[in-house]
Amino acid sequence: MTHGEQHRPEIVVGLVATPPDHPARVAARLTAELAGRLSERVDADVRWTVREGWGEVAPRRDGGVEALLDDLAQRRTDDRWDVAICLTDLPLHTERAPLVAQTSARRRVAMVSLPALGLSQLRAARAAVPDLVSRLLTDASDQRVPPAGWAPAEMASRVPAVHRVVGEADAGELGYVASRLIGRVRLLTGMVKANRPGRALLGLSKLLVGAFGTAAFALTTDTIWQMGDALGGIRLAVIMVLGLTALVAWLIVAHDLWEKPDRETPAELARLFNLGTILTLTLATAVSYLVLFAGTVLVGALLIDTSVLEQTLQRPVDFTDYLTLAWITSSLATVGGAIGSGLENEETVRAAAYGYHPEPGGWRDERDG
Repeated sequence: MTHGEQHRPEIVVGLVATPPDHPARVAARLTAELAGRLSERVDADVRWTVREGWGEVAPRRDGGVEALLDDLAQRRTDDRWDVAICLTDLPLHTERAPLVAQTSARRRVAMVSLPALGLSQLRAARAAVPDLVSRLLTDASDQRVPPAGWAPAEMASRVPAVHRVVGEADAGELGYVASRLIGRVRLLTGMVKANRPGRALLGLSKLLVGAFGTAAFALTTDTIWQMGDALGGIRLAVIMVLGLTALVAWLIVAHDLWEKPDRETPAELARLFNLGTILTLTLATAVSYLVLFAGTVLVGALLIDTSVLEQTLQRPVDFTDYLTLAWITSSLATVGGAIGSGLENEETVRAAAYGYHPEPGGWRDERDG
């Protein structure tokens, strides 16, 4: 540290992720660049220090944003941070609209709901967090930085998810709210992203193998060939939808992924968790179905000679007939794959439930051991 840097005032910003899953990955990338962004956006004459940590899962369920801010304020005090920002994957609401961010000058803390930012969560967090830090320091009358030269409502121009501001500006208790319609769509897409459907897809590998084995066996029976030829596109589409629906329902029931409202989980939060789980599993199973369909087309083209298929169907055939055959075979095989999903690792499948997170065991950085 140079002599000049020693005489610059230091402000310590704590960046907390709760739970230590998707928010922690966003926080890790943001931490590496936040000091530079604060220097550019807030004050270049301050020595910015950014600390990273992760928090409890408990605030997801007991009291919503107020409980989360209280816990964050306690963490800020214990670790002697000047301000603290929490990144959470908890979907929050205020005035029946998704809550994007909340600041509390009294506590000197703020939180950002990552799902409310939609699909571009890291980019939106890069824009929002420096503004939130600046707002907190201004509202707390911190003399080390000049007052923020922008009104709270201006954050909407930098963070597309923000539609309006609610709360008491004089007291520094501000909520940044999304629109009710577009904001809800953005919230749901953000929840699916935070839930990592790719992880759910990899977790269903045994299911895909079982379904592929069922499909390969079904391809050897000419009854399936005749069924595919007799059924029209509408009925094949219905069979496909029913198969995928049955698979998603079986996964939820067999692995107890349905979130039930109780004293610690409000009904609205449980509904959002369940919708996030359904959308994640639907996306994962749809991709699995496409993989299964492509594999079935390839195997069918290799195993079934055109002349044999023409003899069975008693008409000329082309490549579309192989696609139709793969379509019905894949749809029926997903039902067999649903039964095989009971062989999946319980922890891997349960990770697809939006409300499920392993207990981290309290406030501490997991790298501390």
